[in-house]
Amino acid sequence: MIETLLSFALATLVLSISPGPDNIFVLTQSIVNGRKFGLATVIGLISGCLLHTTLLAFGVSAVIKASEILYTGIKIFGAVYLLYLAYKVYKMDANIIVAQEKTPKKTTSQLFKQGFIMNVLNPKVSIFFLAFFPGFLYSETINTITQFYVLGFIFMCVSFIIFSLIAILAGAISKKLKNNTKIGLYLKWTQIIVFILIAVFILL
Repeated sequence: MIETLLSFALATLVLSISPGPDNIFVLTQSIVNGRKFGLATVIGLISGCLLHTTLLAFGVSAVIKASEILYTGIKIFGAVYLLYLAYKVYKMDANIIVAQEKTPKKTTSQLFKQGFIMNVLNPKVSIFFLAFFPGFLYSETINTITQFYVLGFIFMCVSFIIFSLIAILAGAISKKLKNNTKIGLYLKWTQIIVFILIAVFILL
């Protein structure tokens, strides 16, 4: 149980650090508008994860109760999707480019709403949660809904810490990412390896 939760937390940590639309958006907003506005964006994004966790918990839990075959199908789908994500990352350029153009100033409430809406309306987040979480169910006796909420809480806590650090240290992080292509290459291959390992873990 503890080993599974630690593995989940570690995978979430690596995924949060790896370049993606959410953390690049936080980075850009922090550079353009300041730390406070970057943190407002972070809170919005993480709040959206709570809704995804709730939908996943009740939806997948119902499937598990209804049919073991369907649940196995979800796990296979999840593994295939993660391998697809690994392939997509492999095809991406390792260089990270942060937008330089000036964007209009927004209030913290506007950025919170934008982060929340971005997360909630992104179907890729729902698919990712569906692919990622079921493979880390850690108990045969604890209610599956409870387990999904525990995983969701860990995911949100780890992501919040990493995204907040990105917002706070935006200047230094963005400079390193722009000037050192080796960092982008390292993060690219780390993400590929993590996606593949999680896919194998889900299947086995």
